[in-house]
Amino acid sequence: MVDEIYEMLSKSGYSDKAIEYFKSRESIGEIKGADQVTDLTGPCGDTMKIYLKVDRDKIQDAKIQVLGCPGAVASGCAIAALAKGKSLKEAKEIDLDALYKELEKLPDKKIHCARLAVKTLQKALEQYEEKAGEPKRKQMTGGSQ
Repeated sequence: MVDEIYEMLSKSGYSDKAIEYFKSRESIGEIKGADQVTDLTGPCGDTMKIYLKVDRDKIQDAKIQVLGCPGAVASGCAIAALAKGKSLKEAKEIDLDALYKELEKLPDKKIHCARLAVKTLQKALEQYEEKAGEPKRKQMTGGSQ
């Protein structure tokens, strides 16, 4: 069965590395007590939820939950793996090119899956920074505690 899945995905235009991300599902899951949880639904209906554990502006752990096709699963797993261990600044620089380089190849009709993964990570980083900046702004403006 596993070889049949590999063969089907390979014939569909997935690279060996993308297939490995899909099959291993190493980054799939949730992080209890995550510092940031963000979800996004793409135009095709695929949904990704990313969990980030951040310590001193460094992403200690990243996990993803995906409801979608093999392209979405592979892209989500790869984006979580790329983000893990990076500073917030470095993670912000992960773009479609970086993800596509990591995956090596997806079928052309699955590029939207990679875009969804990148957008989900970037939205999570923005939300995390907004949340982390709130106490500082309140202190500077003399807001109530």
